[in-house]
Amino acid sequence: MKGAQAWKLGSMGDVQILPGSRHRPPLKRPIWIIFLVSLFSLFLVCAYIYPPHGNAACYIFSSRGCKALSDWLPPAPTRELTDEEIGSRVVFRDILNTPLQSKNPKIAFMFLIPSSLPFEKLWDMFFHGHEGKFSVYIHASKGKPVHVSRYFLNREIRSDEVVWGRISMVDAERRLLAHALKDPDNQHFVLLSDSCVPLHNFDYVYNYLMHANMSFVDGFVDPGPHGNGRYSEHMLPVIEEKDFRKGAQWFSMRRQHALIVMADNIYYSRFRDYCKHGLDGKNCIADEHYLPTFFHMIDPGGIANWSVTHVDWSERKWHPKSYRAQDVTEELLKNISSIDMTVHVTSDEKNQELVQPCLWNGIRRPCHLFARKFYPETLDKLMMLLYF
Repeated sequence: MKGAQAWKLGSMGDVQILPGSRHRPPLKRPIWIIFLVSLFSLFLVCAYIYPPHGNAACYIFSSRGCKALSDWLPPAPTRELTDEEIGSRVVFRDILNTPLQSKNPKIAFMFLIPSSLPFEKLWDMFFHGHEGKFSVYIHASKGKPVHVSRYFLNREIRSDEVVWGRISMVDAERRLLAHALKDPDNQHFVLLSDSCVPLHNFDYVYNYLMHANMSFVDGFVDPGPHGNGRYSEHMLPVIEEKDFRKGAQWFSMRRQHALIVMADNIYYSRFRDYCKHGLDGKNCIADEHYLPTFFHMIDPGGIANWSVTHVDWSERKWHPKSYRAQDVTEELLKNISSIDMTVHVTSDEKNQELVQPCLWNGIRRPCHLFARKFYPETLDKLMMLLYF
């Protein structure tokens, strides 16, 4: 029978006629789908090899911008460190892992001031009766100070000119640390300005710092022009923009952290050479970026990312709010002393407030031990209101 085949089923003798195979035309391949998949794959490869340097291109593909694109891409390969970086990190690791002990642990109070300290009487009252638990160091950049307290006599170190916003500010900080580190009993190091005042008595400050398991170095990510906008690609490959941080310069740090700051040259040199006024049309302020970036890269879990020195930036100006005599009240000091949240504000168009609790050894506590900026005219009221 033409066009059919007979199949014999079993022994029943029945014959079933099945239709023969018919000729089918070959399936058409969805060429347009293959083309789109290939194009998308090519786009991903190019985006991975040549990542976008601006955000505008990212929004062509997603309303979430570059964040959405980065979620699709594989992680970038880890960069191989240079010999200099490897050597530095080995030294830093050994310092951080070495326990440091002292039979008579002290706090080094380091004053970075132009000349005389207007609040020396207040600090004298703060230090009185606690001899042997503190050391004082003075970096006076413009003139020899006149002292009214015995705790400050002959405590000046060799000083040099300091210009606001320049690397000379960082140099002065490192100079103070170097002198304070010569005393092996100094276990904690506090940087203070001429407008800083203590908010609590000495015992409170001593216990807060000596029993803390971290250093109080300020730092946060600011995507705006006064944050990452100051970053220079000349810092590559040692410092990438993703690691660039900003924070207040008024730190309080443990001895191990003070030692690695003094041991550092590779990260410091990048800020010395490439974080300055006018480079690439930017105004990078070294003292606001060096230590926050350095500690984020070397020991991010060892710092609090907030400062124990209060400053009020609520006026959103180039300089923080300053306090006159009429501003100083018991309520003001109480309010500052009770703050237990730290707030950072980004400099981009969003002016986003980044809020985090102040955690001391994992426990929420008030953030601040000191405050600035107080005019000299506030001295008498402060001495009356602060009970040391």
